[in-house]
Amino acid sequence: MSTITSRDASPVAPRRSPPARSAQDRAGRLRRTVADNLTAYGFLSAALVVFALFSWYPIVRGVLLGFQQVNFVTDPVWVGWENFERLFADPLFLTAWRNTLLFTGLALVIGFAIPFAVAVVLNELRHAKGYFRMVVYLPVMLPPVVVAILWKWFYDPGPGLFNTLLRGVGLPPLAWLNSTDTSMLSLVLVATWASMGSATLIYLAALATIPGELYEAAELDGANLWQRLRHVTIPQTRFVLLVMMLMQIIATMQVFTEPYVMTGGGPEDSTVTVLLLLYRYAFTYNDFGTASAMSLLLFVFLGGFSALYLRLTRTRS
Repeated sequence: MSTITSRDASPVAPRRSPPARSAQDRAGRLRRTVADNLTAYGFLSAALVVFALFSWYPIVRGVLLGFQQVNFVTDPVWVGWENFERLFADPLFLTAWRNTLLFTGLALVIGFAIPFAVAVVLNELRHAKGYFRMVVYLPVMLPPVVVAILWKWFYDPGPGLFNTLLRGVGLPPLAWLNSTDTSMLSLVLVATWASMGSATLIYLAALATIPGELYEAAELDGANLWQRLRHVTIPQTRFVLLVMMLMQIIATMQVFTEPYVMTGGGPEDSTVTVLLLLYRYAFTYNDFGTASAMSLLLFVFLGGFSALYLRLTRTRS
């Protein structure tokens, strides 16, 4: 008689449960994790030390100096809010803030629009793009003090370049840096020329990311150059424009080199800025406590403005 073997009757091997992780495995994994973290922090230690010594410590020390009387001759004396009261009683305090805000406003009107317009023009070129980009970026490579001295000669009321050109076309010369009506605008032009190259290259990089199909579709719809700029270019680069505007406001609120080298705060204190007044307190009046108090006010103002700006732009987006 033949034997019929059923598949169901075949013996089934019992399933083995996975071995439990032993305490030694867990300890080994913990040691490897700790070793990896220590290695990572070892590589970061140099950067952390540098930031602690040259960035974090000066910030904390500056905040403390704002509430102390410091002249580096005698020991610091804690004076509380007296430094801030001295600032508010100084008539130049409000003048410096007003001049700084005026400089920032003019820089937004002139210095924010010109680099973007130059970037749009360079992006439309078909030949010699690299050459013109190099020409636009060249002023950034010059030291700020050299730029200020060079433009101071341009503005010279006698043999200066600009007045020579004005006299050449029959126009009267202008007192560029010696008049309260034109001194601030003259400084804004210098700052715009000196920093335009960096902003232009950033805008060019943003323009390069715009898909060409969008421009092709706009041209098929009959859009002219202004319509393509308004409905394609600006919306596609909106994030970069918002970030650059914030960075420019922060930078122009800290303007120092141009008024210090070119006008010294004159004429009639029309170009005294916050940092220039801070410099006077520290290195002319030897009052480092009041200077630190002023820097703390500027820090709080820019920090609050940046937080509000980012919140409003993020909400609107």
